[in-house]
Order: sequence, then structure tokens, then C-alpha cells
Amino acid sequence: MGEKVRMSGPTLKVLKVLLESAREAKSGAEISKTTGLGSGTVYPVLQRLEAARWIAGGWEDVNPSAVGRPKRKLYRLTPSGRASALKEFASYQTPAVGKLIWT
Repeated sequence: MGEKVRMSGPTLKVLKVLLESAREAKSGAEISKTTGLGSGTVYPVLQRLEAARWIAGGWEDVNPSAVGRPKRKLYRLTPSGRASALKEFASYQTPAVGKLIWT
């Protein structure tokens, strides 16, 4: 499995977005918009998760001139990152209620 990652509210929000969109990679801007977190929060979280090998990032395969914007780096959970993220979320569940606790 990947390295241990410090869990914070923003980290959990980023992981939640990546878990919910497991079939498609997300850009940092998409994650920022979905979570409501600023880029100054999202990108350091993504860097920590990538360094710990919980996520893999790669540049999209497009011609910037053709799409009229710069290339975006897209992020996706690795198999071990997905397992680690699910384990983290499971630790936030209450046995009596069985729902995630969001604070």
C-alpha cells in the first residue's frame, strides 16, 4: 500500500471526489470546484497524495491549440490509494448509524 498520509478535512474532501469519480480522472481545477476548496489548498493535498502513491497524475493528451487552453494534469486513485482511502473513510463511520461523520 501507499505511504501514510496525514488526514485533514481538505484531504478527505479531495479523496471523496476521487473515490466518487473512480472511472474518470479529474483535474485539480475540477476537484477545487467540486470541493469548494481553493487551489492553494487542493494542489498541496494532491502533491502529498501523489508523493505517497495514493494517486497518479498525468498530463492529458490534447493539443493546446486545438482545445484553446493549456493541458491539464489529471489525477486518479491508484489501486492501493483506493484501498487506503476506503480504510480511512471506514474509520470515520459510527457503528450505530453507519454513516460518515463530516465536520
